[in-house]
Amino acid sequence: MKKLEIGLIHIYTGDGKGKTTAAIGQGTRTAGGGYKVLMTQFLKGDDTGEINSIEKMAPNFKIKRFAGIRNFYRNLSDEGKQQVKVEAKEGIAYIKKALQEETYNLIIMDEIMAVLYNEILEVTEVVDLLKSKPEHVEMILTGRNAPIELVELADYVTEMKMIKHPFQKGIYARKGIES
Repeated sequence: MKKLEIGLIHIYTGDGKGKTTAAIGQGTRTAGGGYKVLMTQFLKGDDTGEINSIEKMAPNFKIKRFAGIRNFYRNLSDEGKQQVKVEAKEGIAYIKKALQEETYNLIIMDEIMAVLYNEILEVTEVVDLLKSKPEHVEMILTGRNAPIELVELADYVTEMKMIKHPFQKGIYARKGIES
């Protein structure tokens, strides 16, 4: 497998649209360069256009979901929340194994910030994971409310800021655009 010269850490955060889209864009560029990409998604259970697009880029771009839900975490039952915690830990274990085996050049942790914000996992678990990454593996973390510990560890931090959004006019996620 080809190796990147050096692997850095990116964070796409903020309340604006485009965090996942930016991560997929970088993944597309990386896969197009002949490198291997793994996108892990947390807390996403709906069928989205991004899944279909990524599946067409196989074998260089793979997507794997953990803790998939179709509702807000805060609305889940205690049993549902516990199941999400178990699946999120499985996701971290999967990423840790991929890092140890050096299977991918770029690993995307989509919506990992929501996992941390909702206290599904501890920030230290993600910090430790990032500190253990091989030097030639790139990492992208997405989601609102990036903890300062991750911001300080990252090489790139981009904040998407919402100025205006159709949701404010009652227009919800549209197939092919927001989902």
